[in-house]
Amino acid sequence: MARPPPWVPLTVLGLVLLLGIATGVFWDDLQRNALDPKIPFQTYKPPRAPDYARSSSWYLLPTDPVHAPAGAVDVFFLSPTTYDGGEQWNAPIDDRRGGKLFQRVMAPNYAGPFVRVGRLYAPRYRQASLYSELTLREDAREARRFAYGDVLAAFRFYLRQDNQGRPFVLVGVEQGGFLADRLLREEVAPNPAVRGRLVAAYLVRTVIPAQDPPLPPCMRRAEAGCLAAWMSLRADEFERAQGLLDRTLVWGPQGELVGLNGRTPLCFNPLLGATTDAPAPARFNLGAVDATGLEWDARPAFLPRQVSAQCQGGLLRVSAPKSGEFRRRGSWADRKKVPGYNLFYADTEADARARVAALTARAQGAQP
Repeated sequence: MARPPPWVPLTVLGLVLLLGIATGVFWDDLQRNALDPKIPFQTYKPPRAPDYARSSSWYLLPTDPVHAPAGAVDVFFLSPTTYDGGEQWNAPIDDRRGGKLFQRVMAPNYAGPFVRVGRLYAPRYRQASLYSELTLREDAREARRFAYGDVLAAFRFYLRQDNQGRPFVLVGVEQGGFLADRLLREEVAPNPAVRGRLVAAYLVRTVIPAQDPPLPPCMRRAEAGCLAAWMSLRADEFERAQGLLDRTLVWGPQGELVGLNGRTPLCFNPLLGATTDAPAPARFNLGAVDATGLEWDARPAFLPRQVSAQCQGGLLRVSAPKSGEFRRRGSWADRKKVPGYNLFYADTEADARARVAALTARAQGAQP
């Protein structure tokens, strides 16, 4: 059998290398395309709507959602993205994979800091898919606007049936923060009776234009009724900060989605408990946590002094954690979601408790 010419294996090797390079270059596009539902939103039939009178429409509820001890505080928590996409623009509320991701990762890391602050309410909602956050297509914008309808219904149900006039904390993470921003603008800020009971709103990993916040920014810890919003990036990710801001969509005055158009985001520093550009050294960091896999209400072990943080250009620049425990893991899609750890777990918990005390003191001072 004749041997192939010497150029043949070299050509094959070159083609393999070229294919590998091309795959690497276009990997994000390939993965993103796989999550595209490939159906116009206008002809899309969304999953069935949640019924918030049913406990199955909630991720988390207090054991007794109606009766609470005197002085109790509520926490209304809106989950970050757990649904990748592919088949749907918006997730079914009974999506099993997304539900497991919430219970295993999102709840212990991001709802966990508020377990000792108040009674947790976390609604399921037909969240926009991860794909809808990776494109500026009009279909994706429609999916994100659609998700707000469920959040609005859940919040109104909670206020009407469960809140009973108690103080409450509003927490939204990533997509949940994006939707909480509109809740604040339309349901909290214009309503004095509701706004007066707001301890604080925490919009984590959320971009809010500093020139148009729905509430006054939190400027010190002994303050209630204010907004703490931040988008954090590690120092080695800051080179892509401008690209992130260029792709960010925020709410316009009529509920439409618009770009930042050069506006600077609001930036709260959890290590300082204030909206400020002042630097915060790592010694201020009360405790980072990788709570993935723990029960959502378990008390995790804190690792203090892990990161320093400073707001720069409206984004929270965070140093590399000292422990190798805090690194991105999982699939390509998992790494596009919020991390499976919380570098400001103990800081957020302490901040929220201080604001509960501030609101309580203010209420007692107003009593005759």
